[in-house]
Amino acid sequence: MTTNLSVSNASLMTRRRNAIPRGVGQSHEVFISKGVNAEVWDVEGRRYIDFAGGIAVLNTGHRHPDIMAAVQKQMDQYTHTCFQVLAYEPYVELAERINALAPGDFDKKTFFLSTGAEAVENAIKIARAYTQRSGVIAFTSGYHGRTLFTLGLTGKVAPYKTGFGPFPGEIFHAKFPNALHGVSVDEAMASVETIFKNDIEASRVAAIIVEPVQGEGGFNVAPQDFLQRLRALCNQHGILLIADEIQTGAGRTGTWFAIEQSGVAPDLITMAKSMAGGFPISAVVGRAEVMDAPGPGGLGGTYAGSPLGCAAALAVLQVFEKEKLLERSQALGARITSRLQELAAKQMAIADVRGLGAMVAIEICKNKDANQPDPELTKRLCAQATKLGLILLSCGTYGNVVRILVPLTASDAIVDEGLDILENAFAAVVES
Repeated sequence: MTTNLSVSNASLMTRRRNAIPRGVGQSHEVFISKGVNAEVWDVEGRRYIDFAGGIAVLNTGHRHPDIMAAVQKQMDQYTHTCFQVLAYEPYVELAERINALAPGDFDKKTFFLSTGAEAVENAIKIARAYTQRSGVIAFTSGYHGRTLFTLGLTGKVAPYKTGFGPFPGEIFHAKFPNALHGVSVDEAMASVETIFKNDIEASRVAAIIVEPVQGEGGFNVAPQDFLQRLRALCNQHGILLIADEIQTGAGRTGTWFAIEQSGVAPDLITMAKSMAGGFPISAVVGRAEVMDAPGPGGLGGTYAGSPLGCAAALAVLQVFEKEKLLERSQALGARITSRLQELAAKQMAIADVRGLGAMVAIEICKNKDANQPDPELTKRLCAQATKLGLILLSCGTYGNVVRILVPLTASDAIVDEGLDILENAFAAVVES
């Protein structure tokens, strides 16, 4: 691959710092030049294996040829009309496909937006319109977006909420179950009941929103009985259950929606990230009568459900079927988990290996003690991995979790190469 010798990562970082606010963070001081499937090359021509996937956006890899072809075909026809002005069939077809995929034995409807935060905000709008209630319950360590309302829902202060308050009212946070950190399902459910006693009566709560696997929170998997008990509690009090599948959706966990694995059918589901293979689109899908609560003009947006995003998302669905990517997600998750468990047996810094499907993470603590998170070691590990040619991301309440979101289309050889680099990076930072 040819490179522009006058451009370097360092020179671009200097320009970036001068032109872009510091609030726009950057995990790695690397500027991409090209990406193919699970590999990327920077502007200096150096190759990396991508275990970040644009933060769970590239389940089908960088520039999948079928998706690129579908978008190119759409570009030759039209690129924008605003669906509320001039409609187009790909939007309708994609809604039909998503309706058919969403769990639940009831009629469903779907509409599209541009970002995950937009999807979450609109899900809350719909829940409030349908129930005529105002309260919303979310969970500690949850992440739902960077707009003011979704920041209010988010259960992690730094860096997302710092300096941006006050946040909208009538948002309450219950405990998310986490056995490693001593929070049982019973305790989590009791914390919801405590909110009903201390903060807001159940009859004024419109929705409970939960991630089936917490993304930014540290890949904490919601136990199936917890999701089932939440469903029963919502049924009891006339509360809508919203599954935030922005990061888990589009097949990352081995089913199209992660919540399918619990047998629970939410009233509303939000999704974005990987549903269009790198092109911007998001969605809210839910019970038809709930989705119809807002009146005409109450939902939508200028770029919402763009023709390019719809074409890409339809192509993603075809790729999943053709390449059997749900099955691949399960097999890939088992392969990664097995290797990480072997690594954990040798490294005292790894306190836990967890995940669902190919959404896998390790929690890094001192001496395997979950009460001693080690964000500094985590930071050094990610930096060392970059030096060795592997892109990793950290997450978690304490910044001590390393998550793996490699494209599902990556070959076993590429995945194994990346895991070898991870093991070598671990050895280097632990011994240093």
